[in-house]
Amino acid sequence: MTMLKALWAYRGFILGSVRREFESRYQNSLLGAAWTILNPLAMIVVYTVIFSQVMRARLPGVDNTMAYSIYLCAGVLTWGLFAEIVTRAQTVFLENATLLKKLNFPRMSLPVTVVANAVLNFVIVFSLFTVFLIASGNFPGLVFLALLPTLAVMVLFAIGLGVTLGILNVFFRDVGQFFSIFMQFWFWLTPIVYPASILPAPLADYMHWNPMARLIGASQDILVHGRWPQWMGLLPVLLLALLLCALGMRLFRRHSGELVDEL
Repeated sequence: MTMLKALWAYRGFILGSVRREFESRYQNSLLGAAWTILNPLAMIVVYTVIFSQVMRARLPGVDNTMAYSIYLCAGVLTWGLFAEIVTRAQTVFLENATLLKKLNFPRMSLPVTVVANAVLNFVIVFSLFTVFLIASGNFPGLVFLALLPTLAVMVLFAIGLGVTLGILNVFFRDVGQFFSIFMQFWFWLTPIVYPASILPAPLADYMHWNPMARLIGASQDILVHGRWPQWMGLLPVLLLALLLCALGMRLFRRHSGELVDEL
């Protein structure tokens, strides 16, 4: 509760940091914030045209020319949210070393800023994707609301993992280097650009141990098939997310005083 009160007291600092980062991303750009719309719009158009029209890619068992494009966008966008939070959270203390040494503020506000920026970017991109689903007649209907708890579990998982890695990375710099490589393997070992149904049975069994396979699979089921997620299948991921959050907070409380000395 003390930390939450401190974060609330510094909400102006957090919101200001989010705004500054958003503005600095498009500073000295003629189109400015319009790029937040143009970039994802271009991605959606490319995926749709290339995979549904040119390559005529199909999902097994789905009779819809756009199904694979939607499957791909759903996977790439949700993975992008996860990857942005984890990747930036693991370096956030190192990147803000000067700020930490000069100012006295709740240090946990830095990961909160990372999450807020990632969610803001995701909301902009995913809103465009939602408009595309509606315009193309592929909106899944009421089941679309199931994305909220699914994405909430994923964000919680990303926060716990990112903060844990962020603390460890301050004391052991190899952690960040190793995890950057690991993320590349993790992406391709998760059914994002290929359906899990094409995997050999032995390899498909291992997907149950991949928390992101469960989360992204749930998102793809919602958007492609219009099916409600198997909530019990997401329960282990939620428990893992809570465990990582508890571990991250424990490491932070135990070593927060040593952070500045190690930076």
